[in-house]
Amino acid sequence: MFFVDVIEVPGLGNRGYLAGGERTAVVVDPPRDIDRVITVAARRGVRISHVVETHVHNDYVSGGLELARVTGAAYLVPAAAHVSFERTPVHDGDSVAVDAGLGLRALATPGHTPHHISYVLEDEGTAVAVFTGGSLLIGTVGRPDLVEPRLTERLARAQHASARRLAAELPDGTAVLPTHGFGSFCSSAQTAGGDTTIGKEKASNDALTRDVDAFVAGLLAGLDDIPAYYTHMGPANAAGPAPVDLTPPAQADPEAIAGRLDAGEWVVDLRHRVAFAEGHVAGSFNFEAQGQLATYLAWLIPWGKPVTLLAESAEQLAAAQRELARVGIDRPAAAATGAPADWLRPGERPASFRRATFADLAAHPRDGVVVLDVRRDSERAGGHVEGSVHLPVHTLHRRLDEVPAGQVWVHCAGGMRAAVAASLLDAAGRDVVAVDDGFDAAEQAGLVVRNG
Repeated sequence: MFFVDVIEVPGLGNRGYLAGGERTAVVVDPPRDIDRVITVAARRGVRISHVVETHVHNDYVSGGLELARVTGAAYLVPAAAHVSFERTPVHDGDSVAVDAGLGLRALATPGHTPHHISYVLEDEGTAVAVFTGGSLLIGTVGRPDLVEPRLTERLARAQHASARRLAAELPDGTAVLPTHGFGSFCSSAQTAGGDTTIGKEKASNDALTRDVDAFVAGLLAGLDDIPAYYTHMGPANAAGPAPVDLTPPAQADPEAIAGRLDAGEWVVDLRHRVAFAEGHVAGSFNFEAQGQLATYLAWLIPWGKPVTLLAESAEQLAAAQRELARVGIDRPAAAATGAPADWLRPGERPASFRRATFADLAAHPRDGVVVLDVRRDSERAGGHVEGSVHLPVHTLHRRLDEVPAGQVWVHCAGGMRAAVAASLLDAAGRDVVAVDDGFDAAEQAGLVVRNG
């Protein structure tokens, strides 16, 4: 008997895995906060004998090196990956025993990176699952453009060949267990569903249904923006990440919060966008703890700039700190919990701005109004409000001077990114209205939506 436990990292759209038998188990692509993995293994009553990486990750800081150190497990990393720490190099065809009758076999699957390896879980010699990392995903593949622009087309062709190899060598019933593809920007397209098999992918995945030229052309045409912080993840993982420190940060009183704002540091309010719009510390930015906090904060913040976190509770703060550590924002400069009344100096009043819907925008006189679309290029290509200005949210903090004069009604696809943008504009002293509405409602409200 064997088991496979999924370790979800929903904020980043990733998964890690713990797979094993009665006594021992292997961990695949673990997150930075390894205590979660250790807890799952303890509940199973198994010893972690191996920790394996499918590739040097570009979108998060791996916990693999530290997990192997803490547990005494062998640390398996693709042999062709250039890393600066001791590990067990893995080559195509290598096998390791995980538990009685249970083994792991390496299959070279370059494409997401040049050195990428997938791992086939075999029970009594029969393939039962394959950990595909950033190779074959659910309905798509991992993007090939995160390593080096000059390698992108070559890696896209390698993705096609790697997917074909997996499909040719593994039984149709083999479960496909990718690391990326659940919202991660490492996926070349949005995926649908939470599980799949080799057989299902043969019927639906472009890499397995289209010839290589058509596949590559479609793949390259659909590539989206790359989060800026990805630049730092690969080097951090290749160097060997330091152990994560999740102890509470220093507490900031109202004077300290004001001082950090005056110094040009980022003060980030983690509360829901409705609460933030109703009242917040002037100059603070709103990144919801329940949204894609790590992705968007790490994408926007100048790398290395100190950040102070404002949270409703100690629990919300701890969860946010854990999520940010996964992308290398290791130690907040300071933090505070409570509400704006607890964060403001005597005599100070909270700042606020209006929230609205697309129906409100349609009913509002357009004179002196700027409609700001902060979605990505690929989203805007599918339709945009006529006359709107387009500045993707991940570029806005560097381009505030490009926002025309007037009252700014800012929207995204659903409301979360509009709230981030509204907080940036509000901190810059602009008169802003956050459109907290789904973009599908724009045309229904009577606004003219243009395609292209």
